[in-house]
Amino acid sequence: MSGAEEAGGGGPAAGPAGAVPAGVGAGAGAGVGAGAGASAGPAAALGEAAGPGIPDEAGLAGARQLQEAAGDSDAPPKKRLRAAETAEAAAAAAAAGSGKLEERLYSVLCCTVCLDLPKASVYQCTNGHLMCAGCFIHLLADARLKEEQATCPNCRCEISKSLCCRNLAVEKAVSELPSECGFCLCQFPRSLLERHQKEECQDRVTQCKYKRIGCPWHGPFHELTVHEAACAHPTKTGNELMEILDEMDQSHRKEMQLYNSIFSLLSFEKIGYTVSPKLACASVCHNCV
Repeated sequence: MSGAEEAGGGGPAAGPAGAVPAGVGAGAGAGVGAGAGASAGPAAALGEAAGPGIPDEAGLAGARQLQEAAGDSDAPPKKRLRAAETAEAAAAAAAAGSGKLEERLYSVLCCTVCLDLPKASVYQCTNGHLMCAGCFIHLLADARLKEEQATCPNCRCEISKSLCCRNLAVEKAVSELPSECGFCLCQFPRSLLERHQKEECQDRVTQCKYKRIGCPWHGPFHELTVHEAACAHPTKTGNELMEILDEMDQSHRKEMQLYNSIFSLLSFEKIGYTVSPKLACASVCHNCV
């Protein structure tokens, strides 16, 4: 018996130098392969979701923004919920290998604060993160009230009107994305949707031209001509019209009372404001003025 066999205690002889036992190799190979496949799965799915004509980096960046927003504990609950829903929809589209171009572009062109497609101007920080005009102004106003420097919610770089600029390419891209009319359910570019809903859509809700004398009818625009031809309000007597107008006046007075009460609650004379960084609040009243 050789010395190697004596050291092994009579057990099975070791294989060639550098060889790995079969059980260990299979377990390690399976574990590494599964881990690599799991880590590469989302990236591959996002690459497929990007589709032709869209760089994979853009799709990954948009998905990364949604994942960060969904996992940010400081974000508002509504924003986290919307981010989670959008991320799930993007993952489902990626898994199915389908989805329209505008759906895939949503996560790339949406505002990083409210996660909606911008309706007007689009601003970007020095690192390129997009913000709609409403969220951008809101961030600046909040920072000014807190006497702090406004920062980008994604990368925390400083933002201001002088540091940030508009992204005209994103504005044009968003304006060309199709959007559905709320009345006729047809698809139109976002830049033309508002005009269509207000002036051109035959299914838009409209009111009778005799509403000033009490006609309560409202319905689709294509039925307006038929209704006005058969409307009974123009043939009512003077006494009937006076009763209708009295009811309308009473309703108007109630609305004005509600408006005045809300306006008095929000009047300048009763609003508190911060006068120092120590959060010393003062109330403005008639006596102080």
